[in-house]
Amino acid sequence: MAWRGVYTFYMAKATSTGLKPISRRLFRNSTLEIAPKLLGVNLCRRLDDGTILTGRIVEVEAYTQDDPACHAFRGITPRSKIMYGPPGFAYVYFIYGMYHCLNAVTEPDGTAGAVLIRALEYDGANGPGRLCRQWQIDKSMNGLDLLDSESPLWLSQGSLKSDETIEITPRIGISVATDRLWRFSIRGNKFVSK
Repeated sequence: MAWRGVYTFYMAKATSTGLKPISRRLFRNSTLEIAPKLLGVNLCRRLDDGTILTGRIVEVEAYTQDDPACHAFRGITPRSKIMYGPPGFAYVYFIYGMYHCLNAVTEPDGTAGAVLIRALEYDGANGPGRLCRQWQIDKSMNGLDLLDSESPLWLSQGSLKSDETIEITPRIGISVATDRLWRFSIRGNKFVSK
């Protein structure tokens, strides 16, 4: 099954860099509605020297509170607390003693959900750990507002191209709930992780 379409994102205030953050209205939807709509959106990262990296999101995975593969499945913990809202903020965690992973928190306050950003259309950012290492994203960014262009990390305007379609597949890199078709990627994009 493939979805096709160009998503329109409502824009918030303009920024000095011209990279306008997407509106919080997108995050009024459910996790499974938000995930495919993040494809084509730009992730922006302001480095300490002022350089801004920008890359289109080409692959994501959805995780919800009732999902055994979700960090919030067993309830609120110090690690999963950020996933319980509000939506539109960064959830950054550390795995395997070596990789950070970036998620966008979804769902209203009190309900956990997040979308893992797996890959960007950017050299060296195909895979969640590689993306974070390449872009210097770590746990110090946990809780940042992804809809604020003054943040060192934010989501800006972007959409699918007219000839792009969405591929829906099972999530990868997990050992439970592997049958859920909650991985969304831009079909045929060479930056999608393997």
